[in-house]
Amino acid sequence: MGIIDVRVLSSSIAVAWLVLLLGGGFDLLVGVNGEFDYGDALTKSIIFLEAQRSGKLPANHRPSWRGDSALQDGKLANVFYVSRTIQFSSRDNVKYGLPMAFTVTTLSWGAISYQSELKSTGELENVRAAIRWGTDYLLKASSKHNRLYVQVGDPEKDHQCWMRPENMKTPRSVLQIDQSNPGTEIAAETSAAMAASSIVFRHFDRPYAHQLLNKAKLLFEFAKAHKGTYDGECPFYCSYSGYHDELMWAATWLYIASRKATYLNYIEEESISAKVAEFSWDLKYAGHKSLEAYKHQADSFICSVLPDSPYHQVFISAGGLVHLRDGANTQYATSTAFLFSVYSDLLAKHNQQVTCGNKRFDSAQVMAFAKQQMDYLLGKNPRDRSYMVGFGQNPPKQAHHRGASVPKLSATNIDAVNCPMSFVNWYNKNTPNPNELTGAIVGGPDRYDNFQDLRSESAMTEPTTYTNSLAIGVLAKLAATQTHPHTSSQ
Repeated sequence: MGIIDVRVLSSSIAVAWLVLLLGGGFDLLVGVNGEFDYGDALTKSIIFLEAQRSGKLPANHRPSWRGDSALQDGKLANVFYVSRTIQFSSRDNVKYGLPMAFTVTTLSWGAISYQSELKSTGELENVRAAIRWGTDYLLKASSKHNRLYVQVGDPEKDHQCWMRPENMKTPRSVLQIDQSNPGTEIAAETSAAMAASSIVFRHFDRPYAHQLLNKAKLLFEFAKAHKGTYDGECPFYCSYSGYHDELMWAATWLYIASRKATYLNYIEEESISAKVAEFSWDLKYAGHKSLEAYKHQADSFICSVLPDSPYHQVFISAGGLVHLRDGANTQYATSTAFLFSVYSDLLAKHNQQVTCGNKRFDSAQVMAFAKQQMDYLLGKNPRDRSYMVGFGQNPPKQAHHRGASVPKLSATNIDAVNCPMSFVNWYNKNTPNPNELTGAIVGGPDRYDNFQDLRSESAMTEPTTYTNSLAIGVLAKLAATQTHPHTSSQ
């Protein structure tokens, strides 16, 4: 999973850089020139997250084809009954705790780093609402001491039925981790999500922020005290990288949120680090390095990705897209773009460069690569097509997504729902989805820039929440620095 060298962290930590990095945002941003309406792409990216919601939807919910769903989730465990959540990490009707928490963490990071840019584009409140939709659920899922509910739904049964969430009839079983059944990765990632989001809310809803931070602390202690990998989400969201990255990731966010020395001591004395060429829901080391500003290690990530670096490792397609593996590969493009964007701001702030052997790259070059990834997804690619639904030229029409591909059903049709026939009626049809999944960034092309807009080609057409959550901060920056920034109505 991209790990090159694992070692115990030294005690020399650039704390001052960390404080500067997340001390309220940057006044200095690396400038960009854009060919796309990044503000429109930003707005639509957030709308996609709204389309992933579960529970009782609010009156201002924008995807009109979505309705209330999963209103009795948690009833079997007598917890978070009629709760709301970012239900789908991707196309499923299952709530997976690990990718859901990572979505909240990275969305919060974007809201912290690019608060002023989100405000200038008119999207700050929509992003905060998206974060809160997730954190409300996570608070309820962690309401019992030393217990975290980490999955709702039966993925095996769910994958046997192609049905929109409003009409699903598959089992809504609840899985948990506790002292006897640990799941360090999920507990620590949920802690990170709570800590990061507490920073988002601390200046205008202090009681809520305090609640989030307290829960983050408890979950971190739970994750440390009861170590073990949770396999319950396999084979769909297995953690292949282990839990050391999540523990470090959670400690980093807790230190940023609380400034408590205990978390810094953990990072310095107990955590295990690694040099990596990837940042994803399963592998957090690169994100931690960018947050903590370990410059030589953050530089290592940049050097492993940039194609002109002598230490280049990551495959870049002929068209210029980062490609790590088939299956929602665009997540690696948006995660790379986000880390490069954040790090370019840090370099500009301190007038520094990335050193890769005998080559140096300044902040503008680092940001240019971030922009290249986003531009590719929005349409600047060999196919001259957008990989965001509802945006740009020739966007995807057959996103691999239950809610988008199944039309609204009348009361009489609901009773006739048949799981085997659902694939015949809606999945296998080579026709555009009846409901536009606006803003969804689909899985994208293969390593040769080839793409098929077919619902059955899930590796290419399946979207995920974390692909979009990682795109939002970069899009906000690109939109805010355009000559004619786009403003969205709230």
